Amino acid sequence: MTRGNHSLKPRGSKTRRLAVISAPLVTCAVVGVGVAISDGAISTVDLSSRYSAADVSAALGPRTNGVSRDSDRTSSIGAVVSAATLPQARGRRWTTTKVDLRTAPSRYAAVHSEVSALKRLSVTGLHRNGFSQVLVGRQAFWVTSKFLATKKPVVVAAMKVVGKPCPAHSSTENGLTPQAITVFRAVCNAFPQITSYGGYSPHGEHSSGKAIDIMTTDVTLGTQIAEFLRAHAAELNLFDVIWRRHIFTPERAGEGWRLMPSRGSANADHMNHVHVSVN
Repeated sequence: MTRGNHSLKPRGSKTRRLAVISAPLVTCAVVGVGVAISDGAISTVDLSSRYSAADVSAALGPRTNGVSRDSDRTSSIGAVVSAATLPQARGRRWTTTKVDLRTAPSRYAAVHSEVSALKRLSVTGLHRNGFSQVLVGRQAFWVTSKFLATKKPVVVAAMKVVGKPCPAHSSTENGLTPQAITVFRAVCNAFPQITSYGGYSPHGEHSSGKAIDIMTTDVTLGTQIAEFLRAHAAELNLFDVIWRRHIFTPERAGEGWRLMPSRGSANADHMNHVHVSVN
C-alpha cells in the first residue's frame, strides 16, 4: 500500500543523526586515551574528561592538510601529556664540562642537544646507569652524572701558571727535570687541596723524570686539574695528560680527549690520579 509523503519517516532518524554527530567526538576521546597510555609515564588518563571536544579538535588541526592525522594527534596531545607528567626539580647542579642531553640514561641514546660548561641545571634526583635526569626547557633529559657538581667549578682556563715552590711537597721535585718541576709547581699552587703526588720512580715514563701523578679520586677536582693542564699545554710544553681512561696530546689537540682501552685496574686506567708528562 502506497503511503503519502507526510506518512513517511525521514531517511535518517533522530537517533541515527546523533550517532553520526557524536562519532567524531567519541573518536577524539579514544585517541586522547590512547596517546596518554602510549606516553609511558601515565597508564590511564582520559583526556576527554579534561578537554572539550572543541579543544581536542583544535589540537588535532585541520583535517584537509597533507600531514597524517595520526602524527598530528601524537605531537599535539602528546605535548600536553608530557607537560602534565614532567618530574619535579629536587635541586640544582653545575656542569663541569660540556655535556650531551640524552633522551634516555644510556650512552647509546640519541643526543637531543648539548649544554656548555658552567651551566646550572635543575635535577630530579633520578639516577640510572651513571646518568642523572635533568630538566631543560620544560623537558626531561639525561646527562652523565660525573659531569655534574654541587658547587660552581673553577674556570680553569683563566687560572694563571704560578712557579713558586710548594714547601709542603718539595720532596716531589727530587729526580724531576726542570720542565717537570715547572708543571708540578703550576699544579700545586693552583690546587693546594691535593695532598699526594707521584714523581720520579724507576718505572715507565716516571723513570725519565718527566712525568708526575696528581693523586685524587674526586672526579670534579681531577677534571679541573686535567683541564687546567690542557689549557696550558703549550706554555708547559706537555707531552700528554691522562685522566679516567682519556688522553690528551697537544699534537692531536683538535681531537680533544680521546678514549683509551681499559688496562684492567683503577690505577692503570688513571681513575685515581691525573698523569702528566713533559717533552
